[in-house]
Amino acid sequence: METDETPARWEGLPSWLLGQTANHAHRLVGDGFSSVGARGYHYRLLATLEEYGPASQAALGRRSGIHLSDMVATVNELADRGLVERAPDPSDRRRNIISLTSAGKRQLRRLEKRLAECQDELLAPLSPEERQRLTELLSKLLTHHNGRTGTPEEPWR
Repeated sequence: METDETPARWEGLPSWLLGQTANHAHRLVGDGFSSVGARGYHYRLLATLEEYGPASQAALGRRSGIHLSDMVATVNELADRGLVERAPDPSDRRRNIISLTSAGKRQLRRLEKRLAECQDELLAPLSPEERQRLTELLSKLLTHHNGRTGTPEEPWR
């Protein structure tokens, strides 16, 4: 007899639970960004620019965790929408500096609002205290493993 039930032994494994929850989180966030005509890369790039200021595509890639091969397309998409601007680097004319526009800041606010809604949906069964504790525990795990293995694979494309 076939069944779609998950093997019971998996349901007690933190690694399995984290993976399944991450799958739900990726879907919720991806759908949330898609509903406002954006992708995770858009959010990551706009947020990085706001936090660190204008930078080269290479520096933005390192800071945001977006691979250089994906960075060019992401910058092109955002530039076409007037959310970022490219300008030649005065110290090296072969390189472009990317900066956030006013429209980009407004889009970032919209994306942050949508992301907060996705977080609320994901964490709906948890109290505010449980959410805080979960965030602390996940941060502790991530800090530990980043120190051992470097930055993990990128989450939101």
